[in-house]
Amino acid sequence: MIGSTLLLLSSILLLAVLVNAADLYKVLDIDRSASDKDVRAAYKRLSRKYHPDKNKEEGAEEKFVEVAHAYEILSDTQKRQIYDRHGEEGLKAHEGGQQHHANPFDMFQSFFGAPPSGQVRKGPTSLMEMEINLSDMYTGASVEFMVKKRILCDHCRGSGAASSSDIHTCTGCNGQGVKIVRQQIFPGMFSQAQVSYHTQRYTLEVPVGTPEGHEIVFEGEADESPDWEAGDIVIRVRSKKDSGAFRRKERALYWKETISVDEQALLGFERNLTHLDGHIVHLKRESVTQPGYVQTIKEEGMPIYEESGRGDLFVEYNVVLPKSLSPQMRKRVAEAFRGEHIESEKPGKDEL
Repeated sequence: MIGSTLLLLSSILLLAVLVNAADLYKVLDIDRSASDKDVRAAYKRLSRKYHPDKNKEEGAEEKFVEVAHAYEILSDTQKRQIYDRHGEEGLKAHEGGQQHHANPFDMFQSFFGAPPSGQVRKGPTSLMEMEINLSDMYTGASVEFMVKKRILCDHCRGSGAASSSDIHTCTGCNGQGVKIVRQQIFPGMFSQAQVSYHTQRYTLEVPVGTPEGHEIVFEGEADESPDWEAGDIVIRVRSKKDSGAFRRKERALYWKETISVDEQALLGFERNLTHLDGHIVHLKRESVTQPGYVQTIKEEGMPIYEESGRGDLFVEYNVVLPKSLSPQMRKRVAEAFRGEHIESEKPGKDEL
């Protein structure tokens, strides 16, 4: 009985330790198996998101402090091992009964390479033009794209030496694709960083009704450097100009429809037009359609960005003339244009 009780108590204590150990991982929204790179990436993303200078929502500052505390422990190999095994109580015991927490704002400045003044120096913005299908702008879509950029080696995070004799092969990237960036600070003193080039995959979320030239910002995803916080990648989207397809002008859509002169332009017609999202627009003309005539179809244009409603669709008709007319067609044209009734033609004497 006593053995069973002790076993139960041991299981409860172990479960409590595991739950406690998972708390800081939950703060950073990562798994317990996360790598050092994952920990850094999570802190980079969340510390910017909840920084009080950028996020004025209630609770943002408390969240910013929590993220800094979690990163302080999980980025330190020894502290992380103790935390994983014994939780924060184990860390307190290891540190003599008290935990000394770093200033979260100092940690933020140190991480992003901010100058002593406290103002973060931000790197250059990378602007990219991207053409996407008009149908994606109409319906909204997720579009994947690749960016080749310069990153700091995750192992040494760009730390270098003051002279070229200190340069060594980085154990984090095994010297593959590494470039030494060397910059003079003072006469005879240089700063160095080990960087590599990496192709990163991103997903561009295209909103419904995206305007032409709309810009979508990926914060802090441009080239990395030890001398500044990474700048932003800005994607400027425009629709592809495909021949024989829908065209766009702001919230209006334009379509060219080709019809024949006989039974369609003269006598009217009905036909279906497949829209950008696959739904059918019914085109109908009961009277004569002149070449270049533009038919307006209300609320079949582009969705209005961040608003309700749609623009209009304008259908321009292109009338194709035949190369020759049959006797029956000649009769119908004459009746339509001159009101004449023409008897069926009979061969003349010279045709016998």
